[in-house]
Amino acid sequence: MTREQFIQLVSDEQEALRGFLLALCCGNKDEADDIAQDALVKAYLASVGYQDKGRFRSWLFKIAQNTFLNHKAVQRTFESIDEARTVIGTSEADAKYAYQGLYLALATLPPKERAAIVLFYLDGYSINEIAKITDTSEDAVKKQLSRGRDKLKTRLKL
Repeated sequence: MTREQFIQLVSDEQEALRGFLLALCCGNKDEADDIAQDALVKAYLASVGYQDKGRFRSWLFKIAQNTFLNHKAVQRTFESIDEARTVIGTSEADAKYAYQGLYLALATLPPKERAAIVLFYLDGYSINEIAKITDTSEDAVKKQLSRGRDKLKTRLKL
């Protein structure tokens, strides 16, 4: 893949990637942007080996998800929404953000469950596609979705 081809493909997927990472990072724009930059550098370095067997978006999301997981390996998840709210805090801009409650609930999920929930419900990927993106089995994705849904129902009191 040439540099120009890579730039064109990335520009086509940039908004989707940003939305995906913003959801994974529970609305933290700065963290999402940092991870996006890291992921795009990794994708560019790996673009020599990219073979157009599937969608570029899936390939890029896989790199972004792995970058997110590596980033989260040094951070912790929260036990409750109240703990997340206390630690993350809120600014006036964040308080007005439409999905603040959902992002606080997502912050309580382990990163793999969070990724499965975001890919399935917010980005519309199938279980098969999520398994490919996350390098896991379809059964593992189903379990992550089930556990994530159960935890979100409890935390959001649905």
